[in-house]
Amino acid sequence: MRKPLMLALLTLVMLGLLAGCIQVPASSQEQIRTLNVSGSGKVYVVPDIAYIYVGVRTEADDVASALNANNQQAQAIVNLLKERGVAQEDIQTSAFNVYPQQNFGPNGEVLGTKFVVENTVFITARDLSQLGGLLDAVVRAGANNIYGITFDVADREKAESEARRLAIENAKARAQELAQTVGVTLGEVQNVSVYSSGSPIPVYEAKGMGLGGGGSAPIAAGQLIISADANITYLIR
Repeated sequence: MRKPLMLALLTLVMLGLLAGCIQVPASSQEQIRTLNVSGSGKVYVVPDIAYIYVGVRTEADDVASALNANNQQAQAIVNLLKERGVAQEDIQTSAFNVYPQQNFGPNGEVLGTKFVVENTVFITARDLSQLGGLLDAVVRAGANNIYGITFDVADREKAESEARRLAIENAKARAQELAQTVGVTLGEVQNVSVYSSGSPIPVYEAKGMGLGGGGSAPIAAGQLIISADANITYLIR
């Protein structure tokens, strides 16, 4: 009789252990509630640097003549830039192209072939007060293409840091407003993500330059916007 009794007791103990193993704690059944908010921050800055593409385009009946004329004009521009205080490291050739170009008559017949040479220089201008005069001077020196003027801030770290701070503060204020509206209490922060906007955005474009006329080219740098976005996730209760 003792052996069956012990087996019965052992069976009851095993069933109890199994029941305990598959029991789900009440705490794991509770749903974690969170609140996700986003915010943005903007900082207005005055640019102190400009990036410009200056090009020289020449054409002639033969490659050698077109290349020789282009080299002379391009070298004159480089010399002028150095004379006006632009550092050597701020002058960089960004493109150099040589190609034939056919001239066609009214009926589509080929009238002749010219050879074209294009030399584009990328310039970093660090004195914006002299930018108008600089552009006017390079045109007089032989540049016949000026495009892609972009304004920037040489040291953006301080402005970017302030934009991130404003984005986080904006997200926190929105979280508090939403929590109060729906009647919940903010808990611990679960996640924070901050994204920078990348290149600064001009508040308005530079005005027309009117190069080659009397006086310096009128250039308006205006202001730039450096922005950031933030996402914050809170526990709520």
